[in-house]
Amino acid sequence: MDRVRILFSSLGSHGHVYPILPLAIAARAQGHDVLYAVDSGFHATVENLGLTVVDAGMSIWSAFRQANELHGTSAFRRDMLRQTAVDAFGSLLPRAFVNDLEPVLERDKPDLVVFEIINAGAGLAALRAGIPAVCHGFGKMDENLVPEAMSEVFLEYVAELGISLPNGQHYGLGSPYLDPFPPSLQDLEFLSDVDRIEMRPVPFAEPGELPGWVTERSRPLVYLTFGTAFSNPDVLRTAITGLAGVDAEVLVATGPQVEPSALTDVPGNVHVLPWVPQADLLAHADLVVHHGGAGTTVSSMANGVPQLVLPQGADQFRNGELVTTTGLGAALVAEQFTSDAVQETAAKLLTDGDVRAANARIAAEIAAMPHPDEVVPKLVELAG
Repeated sequence: MDRVRILFSSLGSHGHVYPILPLAIAARAQGHDVLYAVDSGFHATVENLGLTVVDAGMSIWSAFRQANELHGTSAFRRDMLRQTAVDAFGSLLPRAFVNDLEPVLERDKPDLVVFEIINAGAGLAALRAGIPAVCHGFGKMDENLVPEAMSEVFLEYVAELGISLPNGQHYGLGSPYLDPFPPSLQDLEFLSDVDRIEMRPVPFAEPGELPGWVTERSRPLVYLTFGTAFSNPDVLRTAITGLAGVDAEVLVATGPQVEPSALTDVPGNVHVLPWVPQADLLAHADLVVHHGGAGTTVSSMANGVPQLVLPQGADQFRNGELVTTTGLGAALVAEQFTSDAVQETAAKLLTDGDVRAANARIAAEIAAMPHPDEVVPKLVELAG
């Protein structure tokens, strides 16, 4: 196999970086030169894996602050969140990555750029440089993935660059599409106009130890997380109060925004930690209660674990609906999310044979998808 140089790029958050890393790791293991372009917040993660880091773009929070400043305030305001997201993801982040990556692409001359779908700026930089690009997806692709207002702002920038994109494939840029979503759940018609490359979603977690009791317990294990961006003490308390009444051990990962000490007086069956190696833990969980982030949703599917989704924002409502309609679990949205409802729904999911059967089927489907190791040769072909 010819040795090629591949530049991977994602936005700087756990939910955007972690899904891309297994393929980057596989490419490096097969002897290829791998660069990873991301903002400084994730340089250590990349470097610890032995990948070459490239400083590019800005953090999502920096983009949000700049977006708010466009409207007269740098402070976070929930009533401005929709417009903030439109400006940040549709304009500020793509512009930052194009500006930062153009000199990098000229200097390092990669043979291929792999960009995650919400970091379209990296793909645009590749198009401008004449370098083949591949889009790495996350979850279900359809016309509802990107809000119309965000697409409009993004396409204004694309027009500034003088680039023409296929209609309806704005964020994927019409590039070959790495699809880590099970085909039975994917909107294959929406992706019919692009070269779709199926790839198994492999959960990634930074190294860490699981508590010993996880493998020695006598009761079911419920894992509670609201991820790294949507966790706060109030939503955690509501969920914990409900799960405490379930006949199970409950492991809570508070995430970087909430100190475990903020959650006091929890019952004896509730174990609160700041972080756990989620990819390892999911193999032991009997139920995952979470916010509905794409990474956690798909990783739970891959492990055949029933899900109770408590959406807080972004694409989480879509993911919660998908989990419900496919029989993989349930969702509690807005005023439905109460402690009593969490307790009742979680207890049912732990004993529902139909839900377990549906999860076993989707896990088997995912296990049959090509591993990232098998996809690397396809990247080499695309690098030309």
